Amino acid sequence: MELIKTDIEGVVILKPKVFEDARGYFFESYSKAEFERLVGPVDFVQDNESCSSRGVMRGLHFQRPPYTQAKLVRCVRGKVLDVAVDIRKGSPTYGKHVAVELSEENHLQFFVPHGFAHGFAVLSDVAVFQYKCDNFYHPEADGGISILDKSLDIDWHLDSSEAILSQKDTRHPLLCDFDTPFTINDELYRK
Repeated sequence: MELIKTDIEGVVILKPKVFEDARGYFFESYSKAEFERLVGPVDFVQDNESCSSRGVMRGLHFQRPPYTQAKLVRCVRGKVLDVAVDIRKGSPTYGKHVAVELSEENHLQFFVPHGFAHGFAVLSDVAVFQYKCDNFYHPEADGGISILDKSLDIDWHLDSSEAILSQKDTRHPLLCDFDTPFTINDELYRK
């Protein structure tokens, strides 16, 4: 597996070694030992999967302390634009984002550490999205930032008229109205 660094420390892309032949392909999608060698120790405890149609946008989600989540995400069918936004107060990259296209063709995975809001937009007719979390889902700790916040300057590769959002995701605040529970000095969020 190859580690690809991004402009924000801790947010990384993982590119697996894919073995292809006349039968199809094979790759190791996750190895605890390899992940820890490249990224560091993360104890994933829950796997999730969603299926969405073109134009669906999910996010930008996070869980508040003490239930924060780091995520390892990938698209196993179709194509998505996946985004992580730094919401750690005091971070030199606060409000900045990393975007990566994840698809069934490129097999890339995206690691979103603690202290980041996460979301994605579906660019194909259908997308099946899978992710590992290092903490269980806690609805009382659910939080978000508006996925359509223009101040974030995210090019979602979709026209806003195509965007399909849940009721919940339409109610998230803009970053300028958001009081983050994360700070760069908290050891937990630097994982």
